[in-house]
Amino acid sequence: MSGLKKLLFVSMMFILVLGTLAACNNTKETVKEKEVDPPKEKKEETTTVEFWTISLQPTFNDYFIDLIANYESENPGVKIDWKDFPYDAIQNKLLTSIASKQAPDVVNLNTELASQMASKGALTDFNKQLTEEQRSIYFDGIYNSTVVDNGAYALPWYTGIPVLYINTDLVEKAGLDIKAPPQTKADLANWGKQIQEKTGSFGYVFTMETRSILEEGFKVAEGGKAAFNNDEVKAYIQSNIELIKDGVIPKDIPAFAQQVQLFGSEQVAMMISSSSFINQLKTASPDVYKKTIAVPAPLGKAGIRFTNSMNLVVPNASDNAEAATAFAHYVTNDANQLAFSKVANTLPSTKAAAKDEFFYQNDGTLEGQAKTASVESLDKASDFYLGIENANDVNKAFNKRLQNIYINDQDLNTELDAAEKEINDILSR
Repeated sequence: MSGLKKLLFVSMMFILVLGTLAACNNTKETVKEKEVDPPKEKKEETTTVEFWTISLQPTFNDYFIDLIANYESENPGVKIDWKDFPYDAIQNKLLTSIASKQAPDVVNLNTELASQMASKGALTDFNKQLTEEQRSIYFDGIYNSTVVDNGAYALPWYTGIPVLYINTDLVEKAGLDIKAPPQTKADLANWGKQIQEKTGSFGYVFTMETRSILEEGFKVAEGGKAAFNNDEVKAYIQSNIELIKDGVIPKDIPAFAQQVQLFGSEQVAMMISSSSFINQLKTASPDVYKKTIAVPAPLGKAGIRFTNSMNLVVPNASDNAEAATAFAHYVTNDANQLAFSKVANTLPSTKAAAKDEFFYQNDGTLEGQAKTASVESLDKASDFYLGIENANDVNKAFNKRLQNIYINDQDLNTELDAAEKEINDILSR
C-alpha cells in the first residue's frame, strides 16, 4: 500500500473512532441527564358521581356517610356527592337538571317514575351495563319491573310488600281454622263469605284498582293497545260485584285511616296492608291489635304480589355512566341492602340478603310476624308498572272506570268500552 493510501486509511479510521466516541459520549450524557432529572408525577384524575336520594336525610345520615366513605376508600379515583330531596320535588328537579345538561349520575326513583323515564329513552339500560352474574343477585320479579323492550332501566333497592292481617277472634267465630289461612284470592273470597254469614262482619277490604286485574293474570295493555275488554275480565269483575252485593266486601273504598277504623272496630275481619297498618291499629284499637296475626298475602291466578319498591337509575345524560353504574350496584348489593334493612326496617330486593336470620327472628308480636311474612313473600314479588308505557295515566283512567262500576253502579260493558277507548288514546301518544 502506498504512503498516500495508508495516510487516507489511517485518517478515515481516526474519524470513525472519533465519531463513535462522540456518539457514546452523547448517549452517556443523555442517560446521565435523564437520571439527574426527577420523573414527572402523573396526576390521578377524580371522577365525581352525583348521587340523589329521596327523603333519607337526616334520618339515615350515619348509614350513608359510612357507605360512601367505604366506597371511596375502595375506589380512590371516585368521589360521591350525595344530595337528598323531598319526594314531591325529585321529578321536576331531575327533568330540569337533564334539560340544563347538568344531570346527576345516580338517582333514587320509585318504579312508576323510573318506568316513565325509561319509556322516554332517558335512562341507562342495566342489561347492557351489567353482567348476568351482577344482575342475578336481585329477585327476578322486582328486577324485571322496569323492563321495557328487553332493557332493564332500574336497579331494585329497598322495598315493602303487603301482608294479610287477620282478626283471629272473628275467624274462629266463623268456624275457620286460623292455622290454615287463605293461600289464594279464591280462598280469601270463600273465607270472607263464611265470616259474613257467621259473624255479620265484612270478610275483607277489597282494593278496587287496576292492579287487581293484573293479579288475576289479565293484561291491561299489550302491543301498545288496551287488552282487558273481554269476557274473562268481565266475569272476574262481575264476581266482585256479587261479593259487594252479598256484604262480603264493603262497597266503598275508604281512605286508609277509615280502613284501620273498620278493622279496629271489628267490622272487617281481614285486610291486606303494609307494615304501617300495625302502628295505627295499635294506637286506635289495642285490644284488636292483640288478637291480630300477619301471614303472607293470598295469591291471585297470576301468582304475584305487588311491592312498593325504590330503585336506583342512571340517566343517559350522565357523563359518568360506567362509574355511576358501579356505584349503583354497590349500594344495592347484598351486604349493603341487608345493612340498610336493619337500620330502616325495610325489605331488601336481593335474594341472599332476604335469607338473613334478621328477618326470621320472630318474637311472636304482630310486628315480628309481619316482618317474616313480608320477606317470605318476596319470591313472588313484582310491580304493577311492568312494561306499560304512560303507566300512571293508564292506571288513573282504569281505576276511575272500575270505581264507577263497583261504587257508582255504572254499567260494566259501557265502562269497559269507555276505558278501552281512553287507554288506547293514552298509549297512542
